[in-house]
Amino acid sequence: MSGSGGSIRVLNVAEKPSVAKSVATLLSGNQGQGLRVREGRSRYNKIYEFNYSINGRPCHMLVTSVTGHLMELEFEDRFRKWHACDPALLFTAPVHKKVPEDKLDIKRTLEEEARRCQWLVLWLDCDREGENIAFEVIEVCTAVNRHLTIRRARFSALTERDIYNAVQNLVNANKFFADAVDARQEIDLRIGASFTRFQTMLLRDAFVIDSTASDRNLVLSYGPCQFPTLGFVVERYWEIQSHEPEEFWTINCSHKSDEGTATFHWMRGHLFDYACAVVIYEMCVEEPTATVTKVRQQEKLKKPPNPLNTIQLEQRASIYFRMSSEHTMKVAEELYQAGFISYPRTETDGFSERTDLHAIVEEQQRHPGWGSYAQRLLDPASGLWKNPSNGGHDDKAHPPIHPTKFSSGESGWSQDHHRLYELVVRHFLACVSQPAVGAETTVEIDIAGELFSASGRVILAKNYLDVYRFESWGGSLLPTYEFGQQFVPTTLTLDSGVTRPPPLLSEADLLSCMDKEGIGTDATMHDHIKKLLDRFYATKDSSMRFSPTNLGEALVMGYDDMGYKLWKPYLRAVMERDMKAVSEGAKSKAEVLETCLQQMKACFLDARLNKVKLFEAMSVFFERSSRPSGDDQHTSGEFVRQCGLCHEADMVLRQNRDGNFMVGCLGYPQCRNAVWLPGSVSEAAVTTNVCNSCTPGPVYLIQFTFRRLEIPPNYSANHLGCIGGCDETLRQLTEICGTGSRLSARGRGPVTSNNNVPRSNTRQGPCIYCHQAGHSSGDCPSQSSGPRSVRPQSMNVQSARGRGPAMSNNVQQSNTRQGACIYCHQTGHSSGDCPSQSSGPQSARPRSMNVQSGQVSTSCSTCGAPCALRTANTIANRGRKFYSCQSQACNFFVWEDSLNNDNGGRGFQRANVSASASNPTRSGGSGRGGRGAGDAAGVSFVSATGDPVSGRRCFACGDPSHFANVCPNRGN
Repeated sequence: MSGSGGSIRVLNVAEKPSVAKSVATLLSGNQGQGLRVREGRSRYNKIYEFNYSINGRPCHMLVTSVTGHLMELEFEDRFRKWHACDPALLFTAPVHKKVPEDKLDIKRTLEEEARRCQWLVLWLDCDREGENIAFEVIEVCTAVNRHLTIRRARFSALTERDIYNAVQNLVNANKFFADAVDARQEIDLRIGASFTRFQTMLLRDAFVIDSTASDRNLVLSYGPCQFPTLGFVVERYWEIQSHEPEEFWTINCSHKSDEGTATFHWMRGHLFDYACAVVIYEMCVEEPTATVTKVRQQEKLKKPPNPLNTIQLEQRASIYFRMSSEHTMKVAEELYQAGFISYPRTETDGFSERTDLHAIVEEQQRHPGWGSYAQRLLDPASGLWKNPSNGGHDDKAHPPIHPTKFSSGESGWSQDHHRLYELVVRHFLACVSQPAVGAETTVEIDIAGELFSASGRVILAKNYLDVYRFESWGGSLLPTYEFGQQFVPTTLTLDSGVTRPPPLLSEADLLSCMDKEGIGTDATMHDHIKKLLDRFYATKDSSMRFSPTNLGEALVMGYDDMGYKLWKPYLRAVMERDMKAVSEGAKSKAEVLETCLQQMKACFLDARLNKVKLFEAMSVFFERSSRPSGDDQHTSGEFVRQCGLCHEADMVLRQNRDGNFMVGCLGYPQCRNAVWLPGSVSEAAVTTNVCNSCTPGPVYLIQFTFRRLEIPPNYSANHLGCIGGCDETLRQLTEICGTGSRLSARGRGPVTSNNNVPRSNTRQGPCIYCHQAGHSSGDCPSQSSGPRSVRPQSMNVQSARGRGPAMSNNVQQSNTRQGACIYCHQTGHSSGDCPSQSSGPQSARPRSMNVQSGQVSTSCSTCGAPCALRTANTIANRGRKFYSCQSQACNFFVWEDSLNNDNGGRGFQRANVSASASNPTRSGGSGRGGRGAGDAAGVSFVSATGDPVSGRRCFACGDPSHFANVCPNRGN
């Protein structure tokens, strides 16, 4: 559908409502007819209509806007919850762009208007970020009208001249720019989310962290630009802390005459050897006559500044006005949107030949403060004009920041608006001016062979300094000296001093470091600095200088102790160069994403393996918390498989405080699916091998190491096993040894167990501590609180880098009343320190296996060899008889009481339902006695020992023979 009279209907989209209003007002005032305003779906984004002519073609213009990015990059839903997956998976998890809920009205406006238009003209900011937003708008509009002609308006200031030139010279959108931003967004999202979740879940609950946020809302964020920025602050702080003052000595000389006083400085500077300095000084005192050896007079120039870019604007506003970079950009953006200055986000510091510099100066002649200087600039007779220098940076998008409209001060401006506008104007006038000229005199003298010098300066022509009041060119006038002249100094002294450390980084210094190392862009640097303050990683004092907080220093120290330079700028600088290559078309987005993410994933996995370094660094500054650590239940572990119960979160291998291993769902507490592993496991690690039997896959195999004394002699202490339900060895050892404790440490109360979690044997013998019945050893009232696995030790953490000793953490010792060791039955040591046990912390409930030979009464169903009758002596199955094959290759095992029940060598069959709890939907099983979900409805639920589990019913139909996840009536 065309506009009125056959004109082209053009949808114009700006980045902000204020820009849309300015564009519509300027174009309609130029040659437009009858500017009309109507409401869009969003009340903040109005639609302006008027008629216009583009290159002689009549157009009906509709101008509306977005509010920054229209879309957000996010993970798919199953990866968005913090405990839904292993953070390492976020490096490869699917991501997509989506219009968030609060911008759906803007999207609807664009769709409605695009359906009725032939052209789409994009008025987004002309940098990479603006180009990316442009392609978001294109995606929304072309989804409803794929026949749109798409054009791009390029402008740098909201002035009539710039807007008119932009609309009459439309160009194509730059896909390379948009791809560079897409790459940055995805890299930052994946790296930031993975490290942030890792840090926060690992440390937040483990330590009492003094911050402005509440404990539960505290986020220990990691950003690939934010962390190197913090690194600059911490590194300078460490440099100051490690500085050791050193005394030095220097010789000072002065000479007073009728023309004034000259101060001469020793050309050696200073000496650290006192005896040497004294000898030289005494030589000078003995022969004090000074001889002038050189008088040099020369003209010196002080050059005006280069044209203003974003970094220089932020630095100078910080130095001159003590304005933060974040606030500076906010004020500059408001001045730009009101049309008073050009686009404030630019790397360019050189004007092109096309820029009419004289026209910009002419607009400023009326100002009461600098108007007279502008008039002198335009007067050829003054000789004040000089074409500006070029700083060598050009982002190919915008010119340097300069004034675009005259103002002597608007009524709605704050003091900072006045200051920043004045800085932009005076800086522009200065950069088109001649340099200041001075006459500098240098005098050198000789006293007893030692050389001293003095210098003085007189300004001959201030030139640009007349308007650029923020800079000065100080200097004193020297008395007149002639070559060969001799005189006796008025004073000659030997003075001492001490070396001083460098100062803390100022905001201008920090911006310089970031710019030099390529951290962030001109449009984002101030955001990274603000993030440090918001996250309480650093503080800024009244002098605009930064110090790290304990939290910021601890995090950097932890990564530094690991040996990884994640807090250094090198990795991010490489990423920035790669993204620049994408914007230039030299590299593809996919190539950069693959390279960066592979590198950072390797760093992440290494950092997680060395997480103890983070704990040690945090312990230097913070006390350990009494709250359950995030490492107990919520922190991520090694990914094993996707949960077969909730089908949303992942199941990971974890170890609780008592040393017991389990594979649990990260969706806890919403999903309580867990597979508890045999209590005899001392070590477990997920491998890259995948089970070929269990589905749905992948199910990664786990390398187990068992405590030799807690398993029968015919089982290997090392086993590569699967928790999916097909592993007979793992199932048998679970039967023999029982599973690890699922109770929290004493005093915290029991953790509610899921129906699908295998249970320990409920038959109890006497307590191994007090030898009384009625309670388990884990709940023995005679024992001190806390897990038995804690070995007495004293931790004295020394602070790093010369900061002195930190607080000593004394771990409370276990009950000192000792009977015989439960392992070797000897006195003189506790079971936790028994030399007969393998190294490493023991389980909270000590176990030992004492197998006694018995008579042969059954044969192995695999090899036919006779099996010995043995007796289990574990806590879970003490006194229970079982048969097992001597050959480790057979893995044959059966309880004696199972044979009495006619189960014929398949006594472990009853454990299959619970052992496969993590995969209830599996069809069939490759192991002996395996059952699929389809058969589950025909059996009663049993525990890991084969004993019936009572009091459990399907919540869907009430049948006690099955759970709801395999209910045949589910969904009816």
